[in-house]
Amino acid sequence: MLPLLRITAILEGISYLALFAITMPLKYMADLPLPNKYVGYAHGGLFIAYLVLVLVFCIMKKWGFKKMFILGLASLLPFATFYVDKKYLSKAALKEAL
Repeated sequence: MLPLLRITAILEGISYLALFAITMPLKYMADLPLPNKYVGYAHGGLFIAYLVLVLVFCIMKKWGFKKMFILGLASLLPFATFYVDKKYLSKAALKEAL
């Protein structure tokens, strides 16, 4: 479960950055709306998948509301899923490996 959550967190962060740093300027400055549509669909799916995985993972690991809130909030802020992966999820992966 943890590897899937970590991969989803990274992909969600990449899709967030791609949506707002690449496809939004293409849509409004170059009048190319199609890339924004498809990256938006991908980002929306990854966003929902990430939040569901966070909920399931936190319940499964019996993590408190504070950690669950931080992990969920990370999906709303640029670069935050990368930070959460490094600070929380990689440490959890290390503990599982031992």
